[in-house]
Amino acid sequence: MKRLLAAFLAMAMACGLMVVGGCGAPEGSTAPFVDDTLSGEVNFWHSYVQGARSEALDEAIERFEERYPNVHINAETMTWGDFKKRWREGAQTGNLPDLSTACNMHEVEELYAAGLLRPADEAIDAIGRDRFSDNVLAELTHDGVAYGVPYYSHAFVMWYRQDLLDQAGLAVPQTWEEFAAAARALTDPEQGTYGYALAASPNDYMATVCLNLYLRSRGEGLLGHDLRANLTSEAALEGIRYWADVARDCAPPGSLDDTVNEQANRFYEGTTAFDFNSGFQVLGVQETRPDLLGSISCSLPPRMAASDGPYSTLVSHIPLVMYANGQNDEACEAFLAFLYEDENYLEFLDSVPVGMLPSIQGIASTEAYQSNPLRQQFAKEEGVIQEAMLEGHALGFEDAPNLHAGILTSSGVVERMFHRILEDGVAVEEAAQAAEDELNRLFDAAGTL
Repeated sequence: MKRLLAAFLAMAMACGLMVVGGCGAPEGSTAPFVDDTLSGEVNFWHSYVQGARSEALDEAIERFEERYPNVHINAETMTWGDFKKRWREGAQTGNLPDLSTACNMHEVEELYAAGLLRPADEAIDAIGRDRFSDNVLAELTHDGVAYGVPYYSHAFVMWYRQDLLDQAGLAVPQTWEEFAAAARALTDPEQGTYGYALAASPNDYMATVCLNLYLRSRGEGLLGHDLRANLTSEAALEGIRYWADVARDCAPPGSLDDTVNEQANRFYEGTTAFDFNSGFQVLGVQETRPDLLGSISCSLPPRMAASDGPYSTLVSHIPLVMYANGQNDEACEAFLAFLYEDENYLEFLDSVPVGMLPSIQGIASTEAYQSNPLRQQFAKEEGVIQEAMLEGHALGFEDAPNLHAGILTSSGVVERMFHRILEDGVAVEEAAQAAEDELNRLFDAAGTL
């Protein structure tokens, strides 16, 4: 495989190409470069169902097939939820693609644990290993071998309505105490505005994210260093009470059942004053309430004290992965590397400006990247997200990649705990202990899943 990939790279360089850096013909030629040495099909699953992202990928596929006329990319689009179902079925039937996106780092860990992935180091080297930060690759690496390639990145920060804060004479909250006070002050049911909607659908993990942010600001996390659940420490119980109180005082009716997308829609529509999410908020507001686009901004999440330094927030580097049962490894790796060439990569990132940040260095500083109007308007906010990315990790990966983090974020245990507290009136200590015990039982069973 290394000899084949090395031959591909040598061919590309000989023809005046850069594997990352643009597609073009040899010097002096006006025709696009064509390579007929690769052939076959590449089955590619991806979950970019939104029009702009899907169209950007379709155009990249079309350009790839023009360069490699003997290779056909069979692209299949599915939701993130359907993808998880499909790969689990494929683990039993062998019906898996050559290449796919993964929802997050946790899913890569699951795929790796199931023995479904093949190493991605040659593809990373083809793109340029020095273009990826070491800490990003570390979250995809086992025993020195990487099993995924980061495609784009984002981090959760605190989004807010500056106009509402100005009207109330409030500063941007720096601490959790200030956040709760501001959320309460901006809650006005008669006006149809609310401070914050704690989303606790068991089908998502936004309540888990919020509680973990609070714990990270206290120097803890929902996973301890021993990878056991942490819901009953003093800090954890304090955090649970904090978010339960915010939900009681500041949330729109029915919002406790929200998924992360439903929660984000409330911010897009102007119903909520605050949200914790990525730069996807920018495009969401632009498409839903363009009149509010000039009123939104973001900051790093609140801290315990204003003098505290930054802490690890939720960072996600959405990866591409290759499968061990792939039938066309050479064409698959060529296509993966092709996606990172400047034209293809910039077009994809521009489909959700500010929401999808580059996972490789050397792109954000280019004129083409910086010329996007929405990115120019939200340059300050993108800088905040980039700062959060430097400090952050995938939730539960603060020490190292592990299966327990994926169970924590996909099981809905924390979300059901909040429902018991807020809807059933169960005491915080009782609900927290039951949830902690349930998570630890799931962790113990993970080796047999």
